[in-house]
Amino acid sequence: MQINIRRGSHQIGGTCIELEAQGKRLVLDIGMPLDAPDPDKVEMPAVKGFDTADPTLLGVVLSHPHQDHYGLANRVPPTTPFLVGAAAQQILEAATVFTPSGGKFASVIHLVDRNPIPLGPFTITPFLMDHSAFDSYAVLIEADGRRIFYTGDLRAHGNKAKLFERLVHHPPAGVDVLLMEGTTIGRQDANEHYKTEAELIPEFTQLFTATKGLALVWSSGQNIDRLVTIFKAARKARRQFIVDMYTATILDATGNASICGALHNNMRVFLPSSQRKQIKEQHRFDVSDRYKARRIFPGKLPEAASRSVLLFRPSMCRDLERAGCLEGAELVYSLWDGYLKKEQKFLAWLGERDIPLRKCHTSGHAPLCDLKRLRQAFATTIVVPVHCADPEAFAQHFERVVRHADNEWWEIK
Repeated sequence: MQINIRRGSHQIGGTCIELEAQGKRLVLDIGMPLDAPDPDKVEMPAVKGFDTADPTLLGVVLSHPHQDHYGLANRVPPTTPFLVGAAAQQILEAATVFTPSGGKFASVIHLVDRNPIPLGPFTITPFLMDHSAFDSYAVLIEADGRRIFYTGDLRAHGNKAKLFERLVHHPPAGVDVLLMEGTTIGRQDANEHYKTEAELIPEFTQLFTATKGLALVWSSGQNIDRLVTIFKAARKARRQFIVDMYTATILDATGNASICGALHNNMRVFLPSSQRKQIKEQHRFDVSDRYKARRIFPGKLPEAASRSVLLFRPSMCRDLERAGCLEGAELVYSLWDGYLKKEQKFLAWLGERDIPLRKCHTSGHAPLCDLKRLRQAFATTIVVPVHCADPEAFAQHFERVVRHADNEWWEIK
């Protein structure tokens, strides 16, 4: 079996790894680079079958529904087979109403935890993992008597932390190559233990309780763990949780009965003007009709402000200004700090309106201490860095590290 890291040997995001065995090929992820200035101009990885269909390309595995792992999937031939979790597929298809990088798939094989999938010379075994994206998988790939384990993105401090513990205590045997993500390696806080989602609940609760007006939270609408955390904190602070219609759609798409039940029974749904425009342009009134009973309209926001938590994004600024609901408001930022550095115009907007910004967040990726535990579980295996901004640092922390450049074919010995 041969491997080619098409993108991701020395950067976070945009991951794409091509495998070849007996003249057949398999691709692991097809992501959008995080630093792409213009997503429409990003070059596709040099994989045969991405421009025009090719029968030797047996499928593309999408490890999880984050754009830096699936964001170019809508640009491959529509007949391309995809291997993806059922809930992840539903999330990506639901997202098409609101984002062009969502996707509908004509040919799909669903990933199911620990269920092997034979595909030509390959056998793919998914391992459900803890990550900030719902329905995330690591995968074991077997072919030609060789075995590689691709971690995808993972952590051990979310609501599914037991999955990480199960992996490190019962890893697959006989793995030849560990393709390991190293997002946090090289970061200043890499040696720290990150806060768990459960530990964030009292912090959010305190911030919401101390806010006189509307409590705004800027967080990802696809980070289901974080949404559950915010929802629990809002209830403890005796505030209702208001989500935008995109987020409501994503929550429903998970298919998780307890999450969906919480949405329909305890959350309100706000439709920002940008999302209303998208629904109108696509004639998807079935989406807005689904939440009629849970809608909260702009005119009701001022009187509800002091007893509400609103999931926020900068595109909603004008909607909230028009609604006149920002007196006494405060913003809690719950995303990676790197995104905030690009938002100088928005930060100025906050300052002009005297809206304080607080932070309450934990990473979607494992810190170095947990990566070391993962490495120890595969102690005799060669480790190859992927999804890492500082691959040189791998050798400082792990033994038997072998680095490979993008677009370099190499064979598992």
